[in-house]
Amino acid sequence: MANMKKIAELAGVSLGTVSHVLNGTAKVREPLRKRVLDAVQVTGYQPSQLARGLRRDKTNILAMIIPDILNPFFPGVVRGAEDVAFTKGYRLVLCNTDNDHSKEIMHLNALRTYLPSGLIVIPSDFSELTVQAESYRRTGAAVVCIDRLPRNWDGDSVTINNAEGAYEAASYLIGLGHRRLAAITGPLHLTNSQDRLKGFKRALKQAGIESIPGYLQETTFDRAGGYAKTKILLKMVPRPTAILACNDMIALGALLAIREAGLHCPDDISLIGFDGLDLTEVTSPQLSSVYQSPYQLGAAAAELALDRVAQEEGPARHIVLKTELRIRDSVAPPAKAKRAAVKAPTRKAGYVLA
Repeated sequence: MANMKKIAELAGVSLGTVSHVLNGTAKVREPLRKRVLDAVQVTGYQPSQLARGLRRDKTNILAMIIPDILNPFFPGVVRGAEDVAFTKGYRLVLCNTDNDHSKEIMHLNALRTYLPSGLIVIPSDFSELTVQAESYRRTGAAVVCIDRLPRNWDGDSVTINNAEGAYEAASYLIGLGHRRLAAITGPLHLTNSQDRLKGFKRALKQAGIESIPGYLQETTFDRAGGYAKTKILLKMVPRPTAILACNDMIALGALLAIREAGLHCPDDISLIGFDGLDLTEVTSPQLSSVYQSPYQLGAAAAELALDRVAQEEGPARHIVLKTELRIRDSVAPPAKAKRAAVKAPTRKAGYVLA
């Protein structure tokens, strides 16, 4: 196996010269530098990032932990973070927790041995990262939580304005004439679910609409949960005329339940999701949704983490990204009225007729 000693022998230079060329620690005359690089190419030598990290106390690794790689929202987040990391000379290492806090802790313990320069975490259910994050910070690593925050988190974060996004969606439905509005939230121990519910309730309160018992359903952030909870809502008397699903996977499950019940969306019941996934454009009907950019979320997190690596001191930063309400074919005025028969609400900033 090629090593730096072999490179030095082949290039006819000292070990120190090889080290300076490979690590950029000192300027080397161009003829010597070229001989070293030619020897590297001939031998196929690959420097050990871990060995470098042991010398420098950290590597050029940026670690990332996400809760569910099968959720189509998260790959965009990872891509945004990876693009930023790559352009700045870092490599992204990804771990998946399956929303299991015990698995999250195992990943955190294992990743620390790789001496990453930074850590980006989308917390799992019931996550508590304060102690773990502090152990990373003691090594000089940056820690950023994104999308949702663990309990008692006081570090850097990147989230979106969940409450405002849900408020605009519910307000749009109210403006169409809906008064029997239901919401299917994600797990309410998660901060993003809590905030989306707050926005929904604020819109109802502002319109003087009382929430009907049973119209608020809590489930997991997946299609199965949306399907099961929508079946419950459709059996209620009176039946809701509109549903705000607090992510697009829940909304897809809701669409299936509506179809199986022999009802039509939006004539019988309107539906708005949350996330703005690309697949919402190919559903039937095309799904209205509160759009958030997963790519921007991941990119902002990586930028923040690497800024913190460059300058460790300073107060915690909290970046909050905006949402955009994208209206498509899954909403209409209640009571089977055609959209053309009732004037839609005046479009405000953030509303997009997609």
